[in-house]
Amino acid sequence: MNKAVNDGVRPGNNEVWSGSWVAERLGVELLGDPELTDLLGLALRRNPKRAHLLVSNVLGKHVPQSPSVVYGYGFTLGRRVRELLGTEESRRAVVLGYAETATGLGHAVADGIAVAPYLHSTRRPVAGVATAGGFEESHSHATSHLLLPENPALLAGEGPLVLVDDEFSTGNTVLNTIRDLHERYPRDRYVVVALVDMRSAADAGRLDEFAAEIGARVDLVAAASGTVRLPEGVLERGQELVARYEAGGAGAGGLSSAAPSGLVAQFPAPLKDKGIDADPSPEVARNPNPPGARGTARPAPTGPHPTHNRTTRVELRWPRNLPDGGRHGFTPQHRIRLERALPAMAARLADALPEDAHRVHILGFEELMYAPLRLARELEQVVDAGVTYSTTTRSPVLAVDDPGYAIRTRLTFPAHDTPADGPGDRYAYNIAGAGFDAVVAVIDDTADTPELHAPDGLLARLAEHTPHVILAVVPSYVPERPPMLPEPLRGPAFSSYAPEEVGWLLQDLSDVTLEAPTEEREEAIQSGGAHYAESLPVEYQPSEQYQQLFHTALDEAAGRLALAVGAVTELVLAERSPHPVLVSLARAGTPVGVLMRRWAQYRHGLDLPHYAVSIVRGRGIDANALRYLAAHHDPADVVFVDGWTGKGAITRELTDAVREFEESDGITGFDPEIAVLADPGSCVQTYGTREDFLIPSACLNSTVSGLISRTVLRSDLVGPHDFHGAKFYRELAGVDVSVDFLDAVAARFPEVTDAVATLSKELLAADRTPTWEGWAAVERISEEYGIHDVNLVKPGVGETTRVLLRRVPWKILARAGAGADLDHVRLLAEQRGVPVEEVAELPYTCVGLIHPKYTRGATGADGKAVAV
Repeated sequence: MNKAVNDGVRPGNNEVWSGSWVAERLGVELLGDPELTDLLGLALRRNPKRAHLLVSNVLGKHVPQSPSVVYGYGFTLGRRVRELLGTEESRRAVVLGYAETATGLGHAVADGIAVAPYLHSTRRPVAGVATAGGFEESHSHATSHLLLPENPALLAGEGPLVLVDDEFSTGNTVLNTIRDLHERYPRDRYVVVALVDMRSAADAGRLDEFAAEIGARVDLVAAASGTVRLPEGVLERGQELVARYEAGGAGAGGLSSAAPSGLVAQFPAPLKDKGIDADPSPEVARNPNPPGARGTARPAPTGPHPTHNRTTRVELRWPRNLPDGGRHGFTPQHRIRLERALPAMAARLADALPEDAHRVHILGFEELMYAPLRLARELEQVVDAGVTYSTTTRSPVLAVDDPGYAIRTRLTFPAHDTPADGPGDRYAYNIAGAGFDAVVAVIDDTADTPELHAPDGLLARLAEHTPHVILAVVPSYVPERPPMLPEPLRGPAFSSYAPEEVGWLLQDLSDVTLEAPTEEREEAIQSGGAHYAESLPVEYQPSEQYQQLFHTALDEAAGRLALAVGAVTELVLAERSPHPVLVSLARAGTPVGVLMRRWAQYRHGLDLPHYAVSIVRGRGIDANALRYLAAHHDPADVVFVDGWTGKGAITRELTDAVREFEESDGITGFDPEIAVLADPGSCVQTYGTREDFLIPSACLNSTVSGLISRTVLRSDLVGPHDFHGAKFYRELAGVDVSVDFLDAVAARFPEVTDAVATLSKELLAADRTPTWEGWAAVERISEEYGIHDVNLVKPGVGETTRVLLRRVPWKILARAGAGADLDHVRLLAEQRGVPVEEVAELPYTCVGLIHPKYTRGATGADGKAVAV
């Protein structure tokens, strides 16, 4: 394994190894498999992190190579991965390639696996496409990688993730990638694929340790293995060497006047200022006419080809809506479409070539490696000329015209795709002086800009060194963008809350008549004729006596509410996120969300974002609201908030809805665990209390909830890209107590601060595992009272109040000895003629029973019953 392979001569022949120049000057040693010298050469670059560059002879990036060789290496690695995983695991796998150098290699690996979709990272942001992740490449000159899948589910699956890079040198890039993705999309297995594994023993151990740390299996597949031995001070010596040679003229794109005559014959004076880099060093002058090393360009001709004013453009007729690569994902079905279209596209390229062409080069463009590679490989099958392939690159590398150096020449030209990081130079290596009869530049339409066609642009640079420049443009695939979601509604235009207190992810339906009499709605709901969210109950107008009961209850309960608000907020900050995004379930959860926000501001100085969203039993949470949240916040920071739990129907609804959203959109990270003030049903782990006591906001409807109605979901009003709807009852402003309620509770924060600290510590130390006692009690009551329908049993003070305000109540069960917490319930029951039955053994303070008058359409199994 540790055989030295950098003696300057390729094993078995007298051909000079294209890494010997660097090895001799810097003392760099390449150790490992004998085939490493076939796969790799060495070059130098100006980089503060790593001076040397491993230059692949089979990647198709810097060194022109047969497209069959380039594609064959990646495809063979893919076959090895499929053998490693087996057919079933391969079907569950996703392949991820690294930009820019490994985008084509990753594609070829995915082709070898055959049944796996492919995605590559990118350094090109795409407007309207959400970022699903990102990571850093520590040694690169351009580090930030973005992941922009059209379908984020590509990353959210549980199957193996296959990560493909051209070289595996330290493992840092792979570790960064796995660390970032594993936090969002954990899985049990990873496979790392590279042309060469050049890690040290220490680096190999780090990957094993990391795999054990995350509890996942990590396999490695490589074409060859070895390591690079670097002497002490090699970085500084390499930088000095690069600086010296660039100062001599190479870095300026021409030759110094002091260059030896033999070198001038190879790179004549007219090339100066044309962006061609060559080494004017005396070392090269000793051998002015070296034999061409395999994979390097031959000496340039005595003079450049004249600049052409026109480039031949070929219409490829790329298949409509077929991605040009894996930037946004490339599936096996996409590959099948491409295979069918390749022969016709290659035939069009062949028709554009001159009849006497013997050497043809296909030049890809930065991350666009796969499409040019497949076109080149297909062209190779149908023309008599020799076909080679490489691509342009962002990476600046010193060029030295020596057979023992991997980068013989360098074309420099301005970026032509309006990059996000601004203008800069781009490069094409080993093209100048290679004697190509034609060069076919394959780019995407994003890069078909005036800069491409400028006098100093890529096409002009190519025309200086080949008699025929052909341009083929591939349409750059951009996923269809859904309509932009609107910004949240805020007060005072929508709701009586201050604008900073809450943003409503709803649409305003205030001008639509949606109200119906209670009995009429009940009949329609229970008969299966309508869903409860398709209409609204007529807003209850409280009597003066009832309003007095509310204020009395608020005065008595404000301290207890403040304690619960503080406790649940402290639990959220300690266990969920130090900077949570509060998302209340409209509308009962919204006053609680505002109070939690106020506590975080009062106690910790935090200014937490707070939104209100709609959830509808049987139809789930508003998916567009989740999309908005995912686009503006980390889903892991989102904490759903509600007022209280009853039997836990909404808790289960939210869990199911989040799971369905992950499956449909591929966006993960939302935690369906609800934070509530009171959890009498023992349905959640994050709560302020499990006592069933009166939360005064349950006594009223919109007039304690910012004057906002219950949410509405009706197909003729809410389209596929709309938020659910609600009404703003501006006309009830005179009786609105929403802000009074908030202020009364918040005013008690100072007096409960110490008690909150004690309670929150007790809760953090306690076993808060849900027992679902409430659900069991509801099932028992449903059977004991002959209802046989748990959805007509509404447990707890809050749920009972809603039965009396919105539904057709049958009877109220009250715990014997319940006191003032039920004063408002008794008053409402009296006004509606509903009997109140005291029960000795009742796990809740009270339970409301909806009249079982109608059909099983009220069961809620198909979403036809009221949810709270």
